[in-house]
Amino acid sequence: MAFILTVPTKQSPFPYAATAIAAYSGKAEINFDDSASAVSLVVGDSTINEEDAIVQYIAKEAGLAGDSAKAPTFFALAKNLQTLAVFPEIIAALNSLDDHLAFRTFLVGHEPSAADWIVWGSVKGNIKILGLLKNNQHVHLLRWFSYLESLKSTQTLLANLTDAKANKARSNKTAAGFALGLEDAIDGQVVTRFPPEPSGYLHIGHAKAAMLNQYFAKMYHGKLIIRFDDTNPSKERSEFEETILEDLQLLDIHGDVVTHTSDHFETLYNFALKLIKDGTAYADDTEQLQMREERFNGIASKHREDSVEENLKRFEEMKAGTTEGQRWCIRAKISVDNPNKAMRDPVIYRCNVLPHHRTGDKWKVYPTYDFACPIVDSIEGVTHALRTNEYRDRNPQYFWMINAAGVRKVNIWDFSRLNFIYTLLSKRKLHWFVDQKLVGGWDDPRFPTVRGIRRRGMTVEALTQFMLAQGPSQAAVSMEWDSIWTTNKKIIDPVAPRFWAIAKENAVPVIIKGGPSSSEVKLVPKHKKNSDVGEKKTVYSSSILIEQEDARSFDYEANEEVTLMDWGNAIVRSKEADASGVITSITMDLNLEGDFRKTKKKITWLAQPTADHPLPSVALVDFDYLITKKKLEENDNVADFVTPVSEFKEFAYADANVLELTKGDIIQFERKGYYIYDHEVNGERTFFKIPDGRSAGIASKAGPPAAAPAASSKKAEPISQPPSSMYSLEKIYGNDISADSASQMYKMDSIYKV
Repeated sequence: MAFILTVPTKQSPFPYAATAIAAYSGKAEINFDDSASAVSLVVGDSTINEEDAIVQYIAKEAGLAGDSAKAPTFFALAKNLQTLAVFPEIIAALNSLDDHLAFRTFLVGHEPSAADWIVWGSVKGNIKILGLLKNNQHVHLLRWFSYLESLKSTQTLLANLTDAKANKARSNKTAAGFALGLEDAIDGQVVTRFPPEPSGYLHIGHAKAAMLNQYFAKMYHGKLIIRFDDTNPSKERSEFEETILEDLQLLDIHGDVVTHTSDHFETLYNFALKLIKDGTAYADDTEQLQMREERFNGIASKHREDSVEENLKRFEEMKAGTTEGQRWCIRAKISVDNPNKAMRDPVIYRCNVLPHHRTGDKWKVYPTYDFACPIVDSIEGVTHALRTNEYRDRNPQYFWMINAAGVRKVNIWDFSRLNFIYTLLSKRKLHWFVDQKLVGGWDDPRFPTVRGIRRRGMTVEALTQFMLAQGPSQAAVSMEWDSIWTTNKKIIDPVAPRFWAIAKENAVPVIIKGGPSSSEVKLVPKHKKNSDVGEKKTVYSSSILIEQEDARSFDYEANEEVTLMDWGNAIVRSKEADASGVITSITMDLNLEGDFRKTKKKITWLAQPTADHPLPSVALVDFDYLITKKKLEENDNVADFVTPVSEFKEFAYADANVLELTKGDIIQFERKGYYIYDHEVNGERTFFKIPDGRSAGIASKAGPPAAAPAASSKKAEPISQPPSSMYSLEKIYGNDISADSASQMYKMDSIYKV
């Protein structure tokens, strides 16, 4: 019997022991729920709220109780470990445990028991103890601790906890705008649909529609249909269906069923026959431009009153795809002069002799979207059709088609179309950029396609929050990008590991007097505010590199004191510069007794590369908008508004920890910004900069107020982005790193509060 262990991710100290033994034993299902006040285990009609009691209960159920006589001693020790803060007391406790484990694999017995998990959880939850333990002075205790942490069940638990913390920002508040719900919605019976045309890639506008459809389907415990609107063989290809399904996966959109309008071609043809026989549809051979003019002016077609027999004969010619049939179309007989021009006898069937990517040469006539969509919605069981309000004038037409066909009613729910400044959503205009080779492809990070924005570092969580936060707004406005990137930053900041990069151009070598005589390695946190992100190796040396910009800012005459991040303070003693004023070398005195709170400058640095500790080369790429005009009008020539340079590349050295990253990992290069690792070419890793929502980062660099990139070291480079298949962002941080030997060279006080 599996029990439910409810755990709030924000509980402090976190109940590592209870969750770890639950994961190890498989006796309790772990439910991360931040609405809970504390950890609890539901057992039948009762609830256990104390962590030690939870551990004991699960251990008993799983046969992991161990030596019952010794267990109480370790449970008492575990409770004491949670609160230890004084250095001598911590060392005494660690010494005792280390001695106990010198000739034992586990605290009691021959497998992990309740005693092991309760003590492990207390050590894991006390950052001061954890920091001292990883100094490698208690080798037996560290071996025991590392083994329990390396177990697959523990690793899965820690990964799930990190994901839960990242996702907790998604609150019900974001969906408050939808509180009114859907008209006539019945829980368990709601069916929505997302009907993309398989003629291209999904963009951010499609993302809103897809997410809203899934949101309401889940809200009412209903069903989501993914339907390909494949009624135009001139534009559609089967490979686009595959890419659209991939795009939906990138958005975490998963339909309950995938259908095609072409599945219903026979049915739709019969409904068209019905309308003709009922006298509510007719065949017309009016030229397109003339038809458009007649509809605009409320003039009836000359064929509007043709007989049913004539119309059926011409529809048969169309179905056969004859030369005569290709001249005709079928129009619904709704109105000639309705004020709503969408009701002025719209075309519902056309002839097309090109083969269809699914049905081949079987059909030569195809329904229009206006005819097929409402009928297929009805026969597939859709209860609520979500449409952008640009279709609002067509809503009466939608209902007319349903009534004329005599099929079940479908509700319509309108929402506003999503538009962004400096952004093209037109497939035709986007295709132009691809054809002109101004971008690397449809997944270019400057493109508003789903692939493009995900490759740029946009998370599904941020997209979902942003879309739902719009509510049922009907306003058609062009939005700034700042809000959505700000939302994205809130998602990635708590879990993005921190690394360092130093610009290669004019990097300055620095001699640290008082530094280590040889290179030493120290473990430091990847994220100073989230210990669960893990640790990284930092190499300390008396020869380091800093950026030219930092070097220029130092006040050498005043012997300025600066802080070397993750190390300590140093006093600038001397510098050398070339004839042009470029700093070529610096000397500093290490001053670990200095107070970092009193220095104005906290700088990143890297130990100069050696054979044992090389520095990988990275390319840091930033982007501008593709166009220089906030909103292109329909008649604008896109070529007149292309941003001259929209990709900027800076080459840098990075710390070796980036070698552990996999494609799609999101990080922060401290003092530079957030980046997503995209690809590697000839040993050089390329990172794309993720906008953080600040106005300076999202302003167009092509015009006022910023005429060019701020940093002189940023140089325009030719586009070199290979097609990418990386979009899996589950792994946010690298693997754990084993500790190296301790050193007295560093002042490494705890950065976490107990």
